[in-house]
Amino acid sequence: MAKKSGLSAEDVVNLRSQLDEGSQPMVWFTAAAVGMEEGRSAKLLAVSDPPEGDFIQVRPTGSKDEMFLSPAELTLEKPPPRKKPATPPPAPVEAPRETEIIHPYVPEAPVKPAAPKPKPAPAPVEQTPAPAPKPARKQQPKATFPEVTITLVTTGEGEWAVEVLQGTRRTVKPTSVPPAAVAQASKLLAPEVAEIVEGVLNAARAQQLARVEQLRAELEAAQKALEDLGA
Repeated sequence: MAKKSGLSAEDVVNLRSQLDEGSQPMVWFTAAAVGMEEGRSAKLLAVSDPPEGDFIQVRPTGSKDEMFLSPAELTLEKPPPRKKPATPPPAPVEAPRETEIIHPYVPEAPVKPAAPKPKPAPAPVEQTPAPAPKPARKQQPKATFPEVTITLVTTGEGEWAVEVLQGTRRTVKPTSVPPAAVAQASKLLAPEVAEIVEGVLNAARAQQLARVEQLRAELEAAQKALEDLGA
């Protein structure tokens, strides 16, 4: 398969216009897309502005994952359909060999009256042809899946962010996640994970509660000072 060229600046402008009109055009991966099969299709989801780095968001066909790529990793050229490999002709069947009839050697008898008659030759033995060998089965290639790493990070102030790496490529940039969603997801994992997440959330709750108490005390002091001024 020939290598496809990437998207030009004009292609990016046209794709952004199609997204603004409500459609989701199809694009195809080039050889520059690391971890993705060249010629595989994907649906365009968004084009970030300004166009810097990996600013084109797509979803590969048959997958729920979303990826951010550069123009060099995508193309509008649809690859031609793949041709099925030709079926090899069957192996020729070897014809059975004819059995050679070997006659026993009979020496010449002297000319005598009442000479013994020669014994008849044994009947030939028919041989059964060997069966043709069966063609070897082709082993189907094993499916390979890219390695995916999902990382949850907390800032220590009760805020959480999630990041996704597909192989060595960052497909999802750090995105804010509600603490309640993190707590719910951790309960579906190992008990150790849920325990650690719950401990972090409890610490964040205690910190926010202390801040509320401090703000309430400051508000009461300010209200008292306002009353003292005769307001």
